[in-house]
Amino acid sequence: MTFTRILGICLVCFAPSLVSAQEPIIYPNQNQDQAQQDKDQFECYGWAKGQSRFDPMAPPTATEPPPQQQAKKGGLVRGAARGAIIGGIVDGSDGAKTGAKAGGAIGGIRRVDQNQQEAQSQQQWEQQQAAQYQQGRDGYNRAYSACLEGRGYTVR
Repeated sequence: MTFTRILGICLVCFAPSLVSAQEPIIYPNQNQDQAQQDKDQFECYGWAKGQSRFDPMAPPTATEPPPQQQAKKGGLVRGAARGAIIGGIVDGSDGAKTGAKAGGAIGGIRRVDQNQQEAQSQQQWEQQQAAQYQQGRDGYNRAYSACLEGRGYTVR
């Protein structure tokens, strides 16, 4: 899987977190002017980033690679071919027809099961990555708020 594909998946799985992440409202309690507030916000951004090890300005990245896709198992055609071969060996041409039908059904079921397992693994990975991102964002927000509150601002 390419880095671009991984990044694309990450951006999709983190999109709800990015949309819901709201900027805090900052109110100066000590009549700080805009220049002072900008300076304090910039310094608190750097401090909070260092404390939380999270940078809200950086694009989200995966902390681990997504689950690997397995080699495809089963399948209608492959199962039918195997069933026909086994059925033909056991009972000639009539057995080959019956074996092809049964093998096709079994092969199709195996493929569906594999696809469902891979989709479930992918979904669990995406949820884990989104939770880790949100945890980092929450830690940053707490540190950023604490810094600004220490400098005389109300942060909501």
